[in-house]
Amino acid sequence: MKNHTGNRDIIYVHVNYPDHYVLSAGIEFKEFIAAIPDISNLLLLRHQFDDGNYNLHTLLDYVDNETLPKLANDDVNSYGDFCWIDFENEEGLNLLEGQEIAELLYLSHLKKHLRLPFYRKLDNHFVYLAHEDGAFNKTYYRSFEDFYHVLGTSIMRKMIDKVEKPMFGRRRKNEFSNVPVEILYPFIENMKEGMVISLERAKFSRSQIEIPIWVIGDFYYMDEMHEEYSMIGSRPVDGKIVYDRKLKEWKCFIK
Repeated sequence: MKNHTGNRDIIYVHVNYPDHYVLSAGIEFKEFIAAIPDISNLLLLRHQFDDGNYNLHTLLDYVDNETLPKLANDDVNSYGDFCWIDFENEEGLNLLEGQEIAELLYLSHLKKHLRLPFYRKLDNHFVYLAHEDGAFNKTYYRSFEDFYHVLGTSIMRKMIDKVEKPMFGRRRKNEFSNVPVEILYPFIENMKEGMVISLERAKFSRSQIEIPIWVIGDFYYMDEMHEEYSMIGSRPVDGKIVYDRKLKEWKCFIK
């Protein structure tokens, strides 16, 4: 896979609602954690993090609330595969049976499930399967409301990085409000087909910022997605997200 993580200015999402997962490019772990601040512990299935704890029952590392900020600030993109599942407490880990541990290892190795990966013993809400984090992510969500929060946070943080460049060593004051999840609801059908949000083609004026959206299809291999995106040219948009800079409000428009 070519490394497209240098292009932080597009977000691709393809949502599979029946199987509770999202394929994405452009959404990064640090944005995920920023959007889900109350996440508990993470059982690390594939990683290169050196400061985790060790669970003797699963023979896997994990991070708790105290260690999680350090992981969030680490260069997880450099790990290659970065895979985890959240869990409520270590007692639940110690109750996992061999079949369940095998299912978790299968998930992290092949990036697909044998059965939907939500376990009563773990009380988990997510499974995060990434290769070169931000270049290819497959994330399972128990509730898609969490996904909309993650997507909105990713859009907002990328706009902050794009617009509010440091001046004289200081970052400008953040002008952006959070993207309300209601703004993303009209794009649900487009997400099912596979859509790209292009911050690099955003149009800026003193009064507003327009972020175009195109439906480009469902892709598993992100190299093919990037090739399709590169051929969009002047194709009419399928929708857009607009930020009113005066009112500090987000709006959406869809065909």
